Amino acid sequence: MGEPAEETRSARRVPATEKQAAALASSVRLRIIRLLHGRELTNKELAERLDRDPATVLYHVRRLVAAGFLVAGRPRRGAKNARAIPYRSVELSCDLELGRAERERLSESMLAAFLAEVGSAAPATLRQSRLVLELDEDGREEFLGRLRGLLHEFADRRPGAGARRYGVYVALHEDD
Repeated sequence: MGEPAEETRSARRVPATEKQAAALASSVRLRIIRLLHGRELTNKELAERLDRDPATVLYHVRRLVAAGFLVAGRPRRGAKNARAIPYRSVELSCDLELGRAERERLSESMLAAFLAEVGSAAPATLRQSRLVLELDEDGREEFLGRLRGLLHEFADRRPGAGARRYGVYVALHEDD
């Protein structure tokens, strides 16, 4: 008999609190969550990667900690022997169910985060596709469900030796 199936992210969805929904309504905070996926970085390291002032980044980090998206790691010594606290993502954002208004705010934040990230990427590192699909409502729902399933399948995988980090952004919009 096989192993019991692991619970998938989509099966664990819970309603977001007001604090959690508000925390996700920022492209900078979404970028911080992504940067801390599977690794720990200090506020200074985050500020360098985001090309932002450390005080501004700390404000966003504190909002994410308060909303339960980040946890502090064991303090370590940074430059000039200063105490540095690394943070890591708890991947809670993948498990939340948002209301319509929150989804709209999140969509705006996600697009802004994507544009900032892809804007700083070397063009040779981008793998892009654009196409037009003609779908009725059932086909649209099938496409989205299968795409969501594929994304969750890969997100739930444990990384193997030599795994590299990739950002993925998928958008479906009506084409007039």
